[in-house]
Amino acid sequence: MPVPKNFSSPVRMTAKERALSQIQRWIIDGTLQPGEKLIDAELAESLAVSRTPIREAFQLLEVQGLVSMYPGKETRVSNIQKSDIFHLYPTLASLHALAAEYTANNILPEQIEKLRELNIQFKKAIESGQPYQAMELDEQFHNLIIEISENPYIASFSESLQIHIRRFKYVFLKQPIKETLNSVNEHESIITALENKDVQRVSELMKQNVIRPMHELTKLLKEKENNE
Repeated sequence: MPVPKNFSSPVRMTAKERALSQIQRWIIDGTLQPGEKLIDAELAESLAVSRTPIREAFQLLEVQGLVSMYPGKETRVSNIQKSDIFHLYPTLASLHALAAEYTANNILPEQIEKLRELNIQFKKAIESGQPYQAMELDEQFHNLIIEISENPYIASFSESLQIHIRRFKYVFLKQPIKETLNSVNEHESIITALENKDVQRVSELMKQNVIRPMHELTKLLKEKENNE
């Protein structure tokens, strides 16, 4: 099980939190491949912790659906299928649309401005060819709307789905989907609908914005298969 030796370790975290954060990152970015056996002793040595926090991290990762544990036998990185895309995106779109509906009723002017600022940064990242930064800013935009909705269940389920979607992009494409200015324009329309407290309109726009990458990802995967 090849484990990187040089990586930046998060500070001010417990051993369990540090182990969880790093192993999760390695699973998402494909360093630890689907189906790969995880050896707690090797991970403990690499992360400079005991085996206990590694095992505790495994339990949390299993809850997230990132690993499969077989007590007394082994722990492996969970497999993912290309067909999962058609389950992940529609579910995420429904959650984000619901969050937008809640947010439309209680969003404040300063929060509108924060969304605008994030979208400006998002546009700059796209235009300057920084796909990873663009992906992060896009997530920040959506996460702020979820935060304003003040629904912890939406936040929890959305975070879990985002983890799997991000992993899907890295494992199958080795990079995030290249965002386009279409998404910037959709964000602007979402902001306007929120400002106007148009619940139905913002719900429709949000679903469209979240679902569109599913079609782009499907197209990219087909092109990748044809070139292999």
